[in-house]
Amino acid sequence: MNKKIWIMALLSGLLFTYSCDKDSENPVLEKDTEQPSDIPDPDGQDDDSSGDGNDASDSPVEFLNRALVDNNYILINNAASNRVYLINKQGETLYEWPLNSNIGNDVVWLPDERLLASLEAETPKITFGGQGGKLQFTDKDGNVLWNFDYSSEEAETHHDVELLPNGNVITLVWEKRATDVAENAGSDLGIDVYPEAVIEVNPETNEIVWEWHAWDHLIQDHDDTKENYGNVGEHPELIDLNFVPQEDGDIMHANALTYDAVNDVIYISVNFYHEVWVIDHSTTSEEAAGHTGGNFNKGGDLIYRFGNPEAYRNTAGTRLFYNNHYPNLLQGDDLGKMLIYSNGNGLDQSTVYELRLPGSFSLLPDTDNEPEI
Repeated sequence: MNKKIWIMALLSGLLFTYSCDKDSENPVLEKDTEQPSDIPDPDGQDDDSSGDGNDASDSPVEFLNRALVDNNYILINNAASNRVYLINKQGETLYEWPLNSNIGNDVVWLPDERLLASLEAETPKITFGGQGGKLQFTDKDGNVLWNFDYSSEEAETHHDVELLPNGNVITLVWEKRATDVAENAGSDLGIDVYPEAVIEVNPETNEIVWEWHAWDHLIQDHDDTKENYGNVGEHPELIDLNFVPQEDGDIMHANALTYDAVNDVIYISVNFYHEVWVIDHSTTSEEAAGHTGGNFNKGGDLIYRFGNPEAYRNTAGTRLFYNNHYPNLLQGDDLGKMLIYSNGNGLDQSTVYELRLPGSFSLLPDTDNEPEI
């Protein structure tokens, strides 16, 4: 069975657990995958699936129904203590990777045994939660196979990173826009702001081969003498620059991204907007800066968004997310579905949603655009 590592946020987003669902791109541990000699085969683990309760009296894990739990391993990315390690379902540590930099936020164990990690630069220049500035491939002994530094006062990688089928890497970027530039774009904050971008890097050359910038797709109704002025509710494909009055300028705070190879689109979890944005990756960088081109002929405009209709003044649809994390696409029998975690800030209740995504993307004003739960 094909499996994919998926992330559940723990310890207020500092500790991430990778577990399993059906996705062939990132298996936790396939039977035919050559694994480090230090790590036992999960098929050799004791599987007491005869009933409820723990299968070992000294296990720190309580099984409510052991029959529903497989033996695949869990990769723990513990940014709070700067550790990456593998455990089995009994909670036993099987292997720990040595790190040469602090964890930025995300670490992925690839099928070829490399780690792909978003790490902190030696001195991060933009220091919001999830700060980064460095991407690396490392082997199981901590040897650096590839390093990409991207940290300055003007831009910095952060939070999430993902390997594409073509071997390139995509990641999130904060971009600084100075106060005067932000005000000219219609910002009402009167401070520097840090909108989101996505870059695609070729590890063979360290060249940025594709990029998308939220700054190219804004709308605001604060000042009709400034750029991007328009009716927010009439343009769901654009991003309301003034939706989040964030005093430190971190106005969007994306925290995860997922690539959909079937449709060649990228899902971006935007924590402060409480929604997921979908953008077209089939565009050129030039098309991604505009409003036409690509498979969906929308350029870099949002081709779909969901989770919070309030973010674009939609009078229809019900808000789902309160500080969401990691849009996890499912495969196999669950193709077309997504798991996503919502912190539930202000609700005193976290929630994991399983959503059925629409077969084709439609994003209309005053229309219920939300997916089926």
